[in-house]
Amino acid sequence: MAVTHSADYTEARKRGLRTYRKDILAGRKPYPPVLDDILTRDDILAEVPVKIMEIPLDLVIGTRTAGRTSSFASDFMPTLRENTEFAYKWGNLFEAQMEEGIRDPIKAYEYMGKFYVMEGNKRVSVSKYVGLSSIMADVTRVLPKRSDDRANRIYYEFLDFFKVCPVYDIQFSQEGRYQKLAERLGQDLQTPWSDEVMQNFRAEFAVFTKVFHEKIGEDLGLSDGDAFLIYLTLYPSKTLMEDSEEVLGSRMQKLRNEFLTDTNNENIALFEAPEEIKDKTRILDFLRGPAYSAERPFRCAFIYDRNPDVSAWIYGHELGRNYLDDFFNGVVKTEKFENCGSQAELASAIDRAVADKNEMIFTTSPTMMTETLKAAIHYPNIKFLNCSINLSYQAVRTYYGRMHEAKFILGAVAATVADNHKIGFLADYPIYGTFANINSFAIGAAMVDPDVKIYLEWSKIRESHWKETFRSEGIRVMSGPDMIRPTEPSREYGIYKVEEDGSIESLAAPVWNWGKYYEQIIRTVLDGTWQAREVRRNDQAMNYWWGMSSGVIDVILSNHLSYYTKKMAAALKRGILRGSLSPFDGELRSQTGVIKEEDTSRLSNEEIITMSWLSDNVIGRIPTVEELNEEALQTIRVSGVADIEGKSDL
Repeated sequence: MAVTHSADYTEARKRGLRTYRKDILAGRKPYPPVLDDILTRDDILAEVPVKIMEIPLDLVIGTRTAGRTSSFASDFMPTLRENTEFAYKWGNLFEAQMEEGIRDPIKAYEYMGKFYVMEGNKRVSVSKYVGLSSIMADVTRVLPKRSDDRANRIYYEFLDFFKVCPVYDIQFSQEGRYQKLAERLGQDLQTPWSDEVMQNFRAEFAVFTKVFHEKIGEDLGLSDGDAFLIYLTLYPSKTLMEDSEEVLGSRMQKLRNEFLTDTNNENIALFEAPEEIKDKTRILDFLRGPAYSAERPFRCAFIYDRNPDVSAWIYGHELGRNYLDDFFNGVVKTEKFENCGSQAELASAIDRAVADKNEMIFTTSPTMMTETLKAAIHYPNIKFLNCSINLSYQAVRTYYGRMHEAKFILGAVAATVADNHKIGFLADYPIYGTFANINSFAIGAAMVDPDVKIYLEWSKIRESHWKETFRSEGIRVMSGPDMIRPTEPSREYGIYKVEEDGSIESLAAPVWNWGKYYEQIIRTVLDGTWQAREVRRNDQAMNYWWGMSSGVIDVILSNHLSYYTKKMAAALKRGILRGSLSPFDGELRSQTGVIKEEDTSRLSNEEIITMSWLSDNVIGRIPTVEELNEEALQTIRVSGVADIEGKSDL
């Protein structure tokens, strides 16, 4: 047995020396990191005993003190010679492990989700050598002070997760993902998970990790937790225990591009105008494009969650679909599927659309994204698009409009007629783009009337009485719903004024020109630029975010407005079209302070889309999840702004 120990120690030492040399050549420290060298007392909020528990060995990365750290390479494999007392003790531990297992827990300090050994370095070394995945440990948490650092924010989200599911198995690289994990598993981050739920989760995650590493193989730079969450977006967790490894592996291969996209720091390619695509390709269009004609038309399907007669949003898309049939003179044929509000109805509609030989499928609500993504993985030769923004899925392109450009103009227009310095603003959901709309409206209004206040109400909360609220505040000028239902004609949309006698005067409204939007998307197929290598990458999602310059967003003004108001609106529009004017230039102030100083650059597209603050002249707040109705909840689960979604009361 002693010879076997010597041989195993020699093999472990060889591994350690290889790692040591590799680290030296790469300019890295060749020993396990020492926590005391990483932290100062100012970094620590407290040291909190956790409990004796099983911890993943791959998260054991260093030691608490310097001590024996030079006896190990950075992977905890030994480096001292075979004829040392250290090697003898290591061999005895190896024998104990092989005969009955190492029973005594190590003592480890956990900091930011990683473990640093205080007692038991050799036990860790032997356990890693024999290929164990976990080890028992008496854990003490070194709690960092809160900061605005992203890693710190993610760690505090982990602590919320740990309170209800005390395991270290899964870690994420992005904010909001512990909340999403809980939702995917039918749980939350307020109620402790049952032992059965935790056992099932750990078993499912273990199966996923095994198959993921075996079938994907290469290091994608993606954590197992991030990959697991992508899988759960498409498939129920129970499939990991019910389906064969062959089936699971096949699914993961199909998800490879989604895994790649998640690892890319610039994982969303945002195209602000159709001209950007043409500028990147620079090849004669007719050399690329497939030959479609009236005899062999390009077929595309539109799938709606409701009926155009009862939804102004769907009605707008339906007008766009009809425009395509007329505009392309038979070269493009469209088909629609209505009332596909459930996952089963949507999946069935997609299957029928594919059976009808449609080559492109549009789903017109963010809530349809999950099922759309499943279909895109299943039908890789079909082009799928979802009407949403800032969702990073490579298999599905998204499209949306820069509505904040129109809202900027409308805010200025509203301020010219609000003689009491009060304007009401009705928003629907706290999702990507909503806060840009609110703030650009508020900024536009304040540029005309510095004393104006924008009173914010939400239409998609359970107890919405926005009309009564505005009336009680003496508000007569309002920004209401953007569109009207065709079966319920009303003047209460866009910017309107309530007269003393209760009559409504329409003043202005934003316009979604969906026909123009769909025309330009389909042109990328007809001219062959849809799949052009210059614009399409396997590790990047493509989002179309077009605005007034592309003709997909506009503003219509009432003849009742004054000549000078119209002149002002036209000047603002020219500035937006030229790119010389933006509501998010210069100093920006929120309800809580200065967001951006005067001499800093314009907000980036990402900052505009993902903003979750309210301008300092807005009177109102962001609703909590408890206040939102079911329609809103379904939408924010897919497209909610991360800062909103991650709040403890959400």
